[in-house]
Amino acid sequence: MRIRTESGIGHTTVSLAGRFDAHETGDFRNVVDLLIGPANATLRLDLSNVVFVDSSALAELLRSQKAAKAVGGEVILVNVSDPVRIILELTELQQVFTLESRTDTTTPTS
Repeated sequence: MRIRTESGIGHTTVSLAGRFDAHETGDFRNVVDLLIGPANATLRLDLSNVVFVDSSALAELLRSQKAAKAVGGEVILVNVSDPVRIILELTELQQVFTLESRTDTTTPTS
């Protein structure tokens, strides 16, 4: 799996690509644990290029959400691919996360 990070004001976007499974959770955890904190409590995960998730990946997503909420933030799943969306729906985990599509991520202008 490829992991790319991009920082913004008050949040960071982590883009994942490939298979997110038990073999990749260690690398994911290493990246995410460094990013979530009081100064950066909101983590956006772009899952548009994730082709597969297993139960280990779901557990890491939940662990990340818990860590973000502990510092007053949240994990937002952005551009969820169809394979990931189906698993989230089957496990009813879509209720645990805020889900956004590309069109939702734009900032409104005044």
